[in-house]
Amino acid sequence: MAEAHQAVAFQFTVTPDGIDLRLSHEALKQIYLSGLHSWKKKFIRFKNGIITGVYPASPSSWLIVVVGVMSTMYAKIDPSLGIIAKINRTLDTTSCMSSQTKNVVSGILFGTGLWVALIVTMRYSLKVLLSYHGWMFAQHGKMSRATKIWMSVVKIFSGRKPMLYSFQTSLPRLPVPAVRDTVNRYLESVKPLMKESDFKRMTVLAEDFAVSLGPKLQWYLKLKSWWATNYVSDWWEAYVYLRGRGPLMVNSNYYAMDLLYVLPTQIQAARAGNAIHAILLYRRRLDREEIKPIFLLGSTVPLCSAQWERMFNTSRIPGEETDTIQHIRDSKHIVVFHEGRYFKVWLYHDGRLLTPREIEQQMQRILDDPSEPQPGEAKLAALTAGERVPWAKCRQAYFGRGKNKQSLDAVEKAAFFVTLDETEQGYRKEDPDASMDSYAKSLLHGRCFDRWFDKSFTFIVFKNGKIGMNAEHSWADAPIVAHLWEYVLAMDSFHLGYAEDGHCKGDPNPNIPYPTRLQWDIPEECQEVIETSLNSANILANDVDFHSFPFHTFGKGLIKKCRTSPDAFVQLALQLAHYQDMGKFCLTYEASMTRLFREGRTETVRSCTAESCNFVLAMVDPTQTVEQRLRLFQIASEKHQHLYRLAMTGSGIDRHLFCLYVVSKYLAVDSPFLKEVLSEPWRLSTSQTPQQQVELFDLERNPEYVSSGGGFGPVADDGYGVSYILVGENLISFHISSKFSSPETDSHRFGKHLKQAMTDIISLFGSSANSRK
Repeated sequence: MAEAHQAVAFQFTVTPDGIDLRLSHEALKQIYLSGLHSWKKKFIRFKNGIITGVYPASPSSWLIVVVGVMSTMYAKIDPSLGIIAKINRTLDTTSCMSSQTKNVVSGILFGTGLWVALIVTMRYSLKVLLSYHGWMFAQHGKMSRATKIWMSVVKIFSGRKPMLYSFQTSLPRLPVPAVRDTVNRYLESVKPLMKESDFKRMTVLAEDFAVSLGPKLQWYLKLKSWWATNYVSDWWEAYVYLRGRGPLMVNSNYYAMDLLYVLPTQIQAARAGNAIHAILLYRRRLDREEIKPIFLLGSTVPLCSAQWERMFNTSRIPGEETDTIQHIRDSKHIVVFHEGRYFKVWLYHDGRLLTPREIEQQMQRILDDPSEPQPGEAKLAALTAGERVPWAKCRQAYFGRGKNKQSLDAVEKAAFFVTLDETEQGYRKEDPDASMDSYAKSLLHGRCFDRWFDKSFTFIVFKNGKIGMNAEHSWADAPIVAHLWEYVLAMDSFHLGYAEDGHCKGDPNPNIPYPTRLQWDIPEECQEVIETSLNSANILANDVDFHSFPFHTFGKGLIKKCRTSPDAFVQLALQLAHYQDMGKFCLTYEASMTRLFREGRTETVRSCTAESCNFVLAMVDPTQTVEQRLRLFQIASEKHQHLYRLAMTGSGIDRHLFCLYVVSKYLAVDSPFLKEVLSEPWRLSTSQTPQQQVELFDLERNPEYVSSGGGFGPVADDGYGVSYILVGENLISFHISSKFSSPETDSHRFGKHLKQAMTDIISLFGSSANSRK
C-alpha cells in the first residue's frame, strides 16, 4: 500500500557486498515539513508568551521607556533619583567595561526595572478596577456618571489589541462570602419550599452552623483563597466531575445541535470535510491566541479564558477512585469511527493543514472501506459510556501494552474524535417533534458505543449531512464549546461553502496517504466487560425521555419591549409550567458563570423564590387581576435578576457551601447542616446557552440561519433538565429531558405546559396595555 511506503523514512537490504541503503525522499520531505511545522508552533507560543506576559504593556514599550531614560541621562537629568548612579558604582567592580558602556548598561537596567514596575502597577490597578461590580446592579438602561468614569479608566489600563489570555493575571480572585450571609441567603431560598416545621428545624441547624463550625471551616477556606488562584474550581472539577463513578453519558456530557433549518449539503463526507477544517482553523487561532477575549459591558470587562486551554488534544482517563484529564500540547491526527471501525487520519500534508476537499476525500475513503470490525472493536466505546470503575480496571488490564495501547493512545491523544453516523437526523417539517427528539437523543447518547464519551468532544456527522457535537463536561462549561460551535457553523455556511454539486470546494489529492485502521487485540474477558457496560448504558439511554422544540410564538425581541429580562421571563415561565405540571414548587438550579474572576466556572442561581411562588400562585388564581399579576411578575423578575447578579459577582450560595463541606471532610468533622444541604435534589435543573458571536450570522440578513442550541440529561431521577437558547429576536429553542421510569415526569407534557406558560405571561402585557387604553 502507498501509505506503508510513505510511512517509512528509509529502507535497507543486506547483500553480499554489504548493506544497501535506499533513502525515501518523499518520507524525508514529510519529516522535514513536520518538524518545520512543530518549530513554527513553538515560536508562535514563545512569541505569544512574551506578549501576554508583559500585557497590558507591549514589548515595544520597553524600547520607548529605555530610550526615554537614556535621553534624560544624556540631557544630564537623573530620572532615577540616584538609582542609576548606584548601579554604575556596582558595575565598577567589573573592570571589563568602559565608563560609557557602564552608563549605557546602567540606563538599560534602570529602564527595564522601571518598565517592569509600570507593568505590575498597571496590572494591579486593573485588578482593583475589575473588582468593582457596582455597574452590574445599576438599573437597566441607566448608567451613572461614576460608572462611565470607571469604564474610561478601565479602558485606559486595559491596553490595546488583547490576545485570548492577556487579562488572566489582571482578573481578581473569587471572593469568599461571609458565612452568615450565605446561611441567610440559603434559608431565604428554601423557605417557600419547606413546611413550617421543617423550616424551623433547618433554621436551628443553620444558626448553629453559622456560630460554631462555620467560622472554623471558613478560616481554612479564606486561607485557600489567598493561596490558590480560585478557591472553588479545582475542588469542583475534582469532586463533582472527576470523582464521579457513574456513567458520563446522559449524566454529565451534553450536546450541541446543527442549524435548525439550513442543511448546506446532504453529502456526509463533504459536510465532514468543511466542518472538520473549520474546527482545525479554530484550533489554529486558539494555538496562536488570536481568539478575542469575551467582554461584558461592551468591550470593557473581560471574562476569564482559562477554560479554552484544554479544548483540543484532551481526554478524560478513567481511574478506580478518580479520573484524570490528559492534555497534550499538540496532536496531528484525529480518530474517526464508522460502522464499528476506528481510523486514524493525519491532519497535515506537505507541512500544511488538509483542505476541506482533502478531508472530504479521507472521509469518503473511510465510508467506502469494506473491511469488517475486529473482535470486540465495534462496541469498544461502550466502556466510556458505562460505569467508570469497570472501564478503569479493563483499561489497566488489557490496554497497557502492545497494539491495544498504541490504538488507545491514538484515540486519547487525537485532536478530537469524529463519528460518521449511519442514521439520518435533524428537523423535519412533516414531523417536527419526533425528528427533534430523535436528533437530541442521538447526540446525547447515540447507540452508546459510537461516541467516545471521554474525549473533550466528539464531532458527529450524520448520513444526511446534519452535524452535532457531544462534549465531556469536566474540562470546560457549555459556553466555551458553544463559542467553538458558533465559529464552525458560521465558517461552514458563509466562508468555506460548497460547490454546486454539494462537494467541498477545491480538488481531491490522490497523493495523500489513506486513513489507517487502528488495530486491536481484545480478549474475550474484555469483550464481556464491554457487553456489560453496553447493557447498563442502553438501560440508561432508553430511560431518557427527551423533547426538543423551537418556540416560534415570540422571542426576546417582544420580551425586551415589555421592559423585562428575557432570562427572568423564561425562568418564571418554567416555574409556572412546573407548578402546572407537578402541582408543587421545587428546588431549581439555574447555571450562572463566575468568569469575572480568574479560573471562575459556574455558580447556582436558585430560581424558585418566594417572589416567583407568589407570582405563580397568582397566575393560577382566577380571582387575581391582570394588574396584580403583572406587579407580582415585576417583583419576581427583579428578584431573579438580583440573584443572578449576586451569583456572577461571587456572592452565590452553593459553591461556598460546597467548599465548606469539602473542608469539613478534610477535617473529619460532621456537619448535619451541610450534609442536608448538599443532599437536596435539584428537580428542575436549567441552563441558558448564550449566543456569544452574533455578528457571525447576521440574522437580519440571514434569518433562516438560526441555531438549535443544545441540551443535557436530567439531573434528578424524578425531575426535569431544561436547556434553552434565545436566538435572534423571534425564536427560543427548548430542550427538555426527564426519565421514562419516573411516574411523575413527562417531557412532552412539560413542554405543553411551558408553551402555555410563555403565552400566558406575555398576554399579561397585552391585556394591561388594552386595559389602559
